[in-house]
Amino acid sequence: MNNNTPTKRARGLDRAFHILDFLLEQKCPMRPNEIAIAINAPKSSVYEIINLLIENKVLERSGNEGRVFLGRRLYFWGRGYINHFDLAREAKGHLRYLADKTNESSQLCMLEGRKYTVVMMNEGARHFRISSDVGELVPIPWTASGRLLLSHMTDAQILELIPEEDFVIPNGDRLEPVQFISQVRAAASDGFFTSDSVADNFTHCLAAPVYDEHQRCIATLCLIAPRIDAARNFENYKRVLMTQAQMLTDKLTGNRFYVAGQSAIV
Repeated sequence: MNNNTPTKRARGLDRAFHILDFLLEQKCPMRPNEIAIAINAPKSSVYEIINLLIENKVLERSGNEGRVFLGRRLYFWGRGYINHFDLAREAKGHLRYLADKTNESSQLCMLEGRKYTVVMMNEGARHFRISSDVGELVPIPWTASGRLLLSHMTDAQILELIPEEDFVIPNGDRLEPVQFISQVRAAASDGFFTSDSVADNFTHCLAAPVYDEHQRCIATLCLIAPRIDAARNFENYKRVLMTQAQMLTDKLTGNRFYVAGQSAIV
């Protein structure tokens, strides 16, 4: 019996993470039985794990119908992670500088499993929001950053990573994988990628890579702007964005040419 305990605990942890990931993806409170059905897990096991997560404030009850959602303890864990995570901490100044310099929204973007997500964002000076929500999971082919974030992969690895349905963009058209891979290779060569948003008809994204010490793109800095303004200010936006991405790369890889306390100044 003792020999089985570690295996049972591992399964319990896997199921707990599955529950948390599922609620994050759904973005709304749900009943435990709905969760169990959705993740194809025994209801008794799901109820037991959910009660334990509630006791530890990892989940919280929502409303009077038995629904649960992500708890405040996750918020404190997230803050602790950001305070410790060099990339996120270092990126703050660059995002602020980009937004101040261009008046556009700036973002730090990364891969999350088989999807793309905005990790951090600094709003521009505009009166309306045109940027994605932080933490929202988006199909990789829908994004400018995705072309850079996959640039270290082989063609086969890219096709294995991206679900087939993610090549269908919001208007129903299909982006052919061969075309997408060609764009990935062009982005790797240029060290930059820019495209109109496929999610709406009025925004444009400019993305520049942030590399690790192995010259692998681990994140991107992005500017999200109305298409008219992006076209009018394209060269300036591109120059400022690529400079900030290079500075962030230099910090992460140890080439610390910047002045301490003035990391976002060019």
